[in-house]
Amino acid sequence: MTDSPAQLSLLTEIAGGIMTITFNRPERGNAWNPDIAGRYFAALELAANSPEVRAIIVTGAGKAFCTGGDGTKLDEIANSGDVRPTSNRPYWFPLQIGKPVIGAINGAAAGIGLQIALYTDVRIASDKARFSTFFARLGLVAEMGLSWMLPRLVGAARAADLLFSGRMVGAEEALAMGMVNQVVPAESLMDEARAYAARLIETSSPWSMRMMKSQLYADLTSTVGEAYGRAIELADQSVLRGDFREGLKALAEKRMPRFDALEPALAYIDITLPDQGS
Repeated sequence: MTDSPAQLSLLTEIAGGIMTITFNRPERGNAWNPDIAGRYFAALELAANSPEVRAIIVTGAGKAFCTGGDGTKLDEIANSGDVRPTSNRPYWFPLQIGKPVIGAINGAAAGIGLQIALYTDVRIASDKARFSTFFARLGLVAEMGLSWMLPRLVGAARAADLLFSGRMVGAEEALAMGMVNQVVPAESLMDEARAYAARLIETSSPWSMRMMKSQLYADLTSTVGEAYGRAIELADQSVLRGDFREGLKALAEKRMPRFDALEPALAYIDITLPDQGS
């Protein structure tokens, strides 16, 4: 007997080159557990390796994006003392996917839910979205690399406030501090996210987006000289590729470019972040 879509903790749909990944435990605020984690990373792997998928959207069913760890799982951790994730993928795995990952943050994103949201490349938030680190209120630490990503988005002082206080941040404040890229009305969130993904698919080279994503995350921990040298090397590669010729031709002919899908060998980006429990 197979689970019905309503019973699955995570749903996927591919349409128009976009894979939409939906956390599907609305009755529990899409709380995180080993089942949803395994399904999430498996969906990302499928998207990374599928030539049919050119962009990925991550969202939640119901009123929440992900309210954090499932209470039952947290009790198990408290009793066992083992906080290590059960997945063989690190929580920053979306950064290694060679395709744009767009967070459509529909509601509360707290604790591990905030981590999942921040490890997307671009975040579009509903005006009902809320954000909290929450860890200090459970006597925990900044888990799974959050202390690496958060200050790079909002700055060290704001990150300290958010980590120490665990206070809830509304969508507009999150926008003002750089945690999200855009805030839209709740009822139009998915339309806006799909339209953004569709624009990337229609106008941008998959190879270019993949290489620029690798530059972004590598250059966060590089010197300006290292970043400059990497850019020169990649620019030399880019002008020899068919995408460059197609882009020039499309511009001259005043039409949308027809870029090739990302090569399978480029499905993943080789980046290394500080090990904070993976």
